[in-house]
Amino acid sequence: MTSEPTKTRASRRNFLKVAGLAGAGAVAMPQVSRAQTVTWKFQSTWPTKDIFHEFAGDFAKRVNDMSGGRLKLDVLAAGAVVPAFQMQDAVAAGILDGGHGVSAYWYGKNKAFSLFGTPPALGWDATNFLGWMNYGGGYDLYNDLVQNQLKLNLVGFFSGPMPCQPLGWFKKELKTADDFKGLKYRTVGLAADLKREMGAAVTILAGGEIVPALERGVIDGAEFNNPSSDSILGFQDVAKVYMLQSYHQAAESFELLFNKTKFDALAPELKAMVKFASESASSDMNWKALDRYSKDIEALRAKGVNVVPTPEAILKAQLAAWDKVLEKLGGENAFFKKVVDSQKDWVKRTVSFQRLNEPSRDLAFNHFFKT
Repeated sequence: MTSEPTKTRASRRNFLKVAGLAGAGAVAMPQVSRAQTVTWKFQSTWPTKDIFHEFAGDFAKRVNDMSGGRLKLDVLAAGAVVPAFQMQDAVAAGILDGGHGVSAYWYGKNKAFSLFGTPPALGWDATNFLGWMNYGGGYDLYNDLVQNQLKLNLVGFFSGPMPCQPLGWFKKELKTADDFKGLKYRTVGLAADLKREMGAAVTILAGGEIVPALERGVIDGAEFNNPSSDSILGFQDVAKVYMLQSYHQAAESFELLFNKTKFDALAPELKAMVKFASESASSDMNWKALDRYSKDIEALRAKGVNVVPTPEAILKAQLAAWDKVLEKLGGENAFFKKVVDSQKDWVKRTVSFQRLNEPSRDLAFNHFFKT
């Protein structure tokens, strides 16, 4: 009768010993985390009040929270360390540790960069573009461009599918493709080639420079991105025609850049946290954009802005211009053509499925809301 209690007491002692070790480990872990804490300068390419800078902060908060403070991203606005268009160079050089922008801004280094920022309007959207990046070979091509061909000390992640971008802001409504001939117009990336093909005189400007240029008459029209960002920049104060729908930037997402040397030195779990934070922030940004953009377009209307759709004649002219741009640049740059071919293969397969599988949203919306 005495053997059973003895076993019980021994088991209890073993349990308490294991629990004590586990408790000691739990107490020690924060000390290890504090010892490994690192703070990185993470600059966006956006003004402080822009919703894009807010998106950069949303991503950084996820990294900071998930890492338990072991990796902290200190978010800075454009110009805090370097101007917006110099962010990539600063990250590669280690002046900045990371940054939030769009790859179209690096179009001057190699026009193929813009295929990862302002890809051709093949009938896809930005969510589908991110599908190509992750499952269609996009990241392999991007890493080849960044690390092998251009030898840049960078690691990049793509996050945040942007809705189709507006044609832009104008003093008067554009009716035909001929209205682009001689028009002084601001855009970036491959959209610059596209609009030049349509006859526009293109100027490439960072976000904070656009409205002053439009106000002074340096440019006649401009696009930036969305109702929320455009409102903060003050477009509505210098132009009253806002034209939505365009094929110049129909599938763009943000690019999160990090200095490769510093990123490679992170513990494996911290690298995973950065990747997973980019994916989590991607979904949240999409949801927040739907909420904010829809509210802000109504606010612009209330301020007297004339919000109009781009005429089909201009949309068709954009697609025809895309044909010429892709043929020209693909003939000059084999890697450019390789990326476009990969994108076309992905879109042909996936959008064919979507069109086959999904009923018309217009049909359902019109049924319930009688538009």
